[in-house]
Amino acid sequence: GWNMQLEEWQNAKIEYDIVLRHEPNNIAALYYRAYCNDRLGRYNFARLDYQTVLTLVPGNFEARLGLALLNEKDQHLTEAYDGINSLIEQYPDSAVAYAARGGMEKERGMLDLAVYDYGEAMRLDSTCQDYVVNHADLLISLGRKSEAYDDLRRLQTMGVKSGQLQDFFARLRRKK
Repeated sequence: GWNMQLEEWQNAKIEYDIVLRHEPNNIAALYYRAYCNDRLGRYNFARLDYQTVLTLVPGNFEARLGLALLNEKDQHLTEAYDGINSLIEQYPDSAVAYAARGGMEKERGMLDLAVYDYGEAMRLDSTCQDYVVNHADLLISLGRKSEAYDDLRRLQTMGVKSGQLQDFFARLRRKK
């Protein structure tokens, strides 16, 4: 755990290898080793660990989310999108799942879909500033100024200082 907190991915992976030698079905060790392998760019190894977790605990939210995000990062785009869509079907009340899909859509230039998904994430978790920031960013990119201003004002009421939002306000002023 300390190695993970210190972002010493290789050392953490070695520790999880040791745990898994003694307990090959240790779900936590498999999950965290998958995360370490992802951070180390060892995507196929990470994928195997996530799939093993899902074999042991079918439907595990964290493993399914990790696998979908890994597939996106590793350019397995169809599998990533199918995985995140399936996750949302199974967990329709998960703000995290909607935000993850919104991030995928944003990366792919599917901005209107991303706005919807971040909007759903905001509806499900009204306290997460990251969802509002991403929503505002997308709205600015789409030229939807009044909605973006609403998001920026919302961020201010959530305690974000105006100075931290100055780049967003500047982008809004530049938008026609």
